[in-house]
Amino acid sequence: MQWIVLVVSGLLEAVWATALGRSEGLHRLTPTIVFFVALFLSMAGLAYAMRDLPTGSSYAVWVGIGATGAVAYGMATGAEAAGLAKILCVIAIVGGVIGLKLVS
Repeated sequence: MQWIVLVVSGLLEAVWATALGRSEGLHRLTPTIVFFVALFLSMAGLAYAMRDLPTGSSYAVWVGIGATGAVAYGMATGAEAAGLAKILCVIAIVGGVIGLKLVS
């Protein structure tokens, strides 16, 4: 159960990071609300998962999922350039996250 919560929390990290970028310095209302709600839920989920999972692995997986999600969203929407090198780096992050899950 903690791993599921951790993955969802990582996805919410991508949501709040994206919303923060769209909020224009917390000046646009809707993205700012999405940012704060997703931030709270993401942190609460991380805290819950860390009750039973190792801190280092939990944090690395959470950040990895969030970073990968934010970059993937940016590439999918065209807000960020998608090149082979960038895609290979994202794949390396995903591989590291999967590796941490397998050894934990």
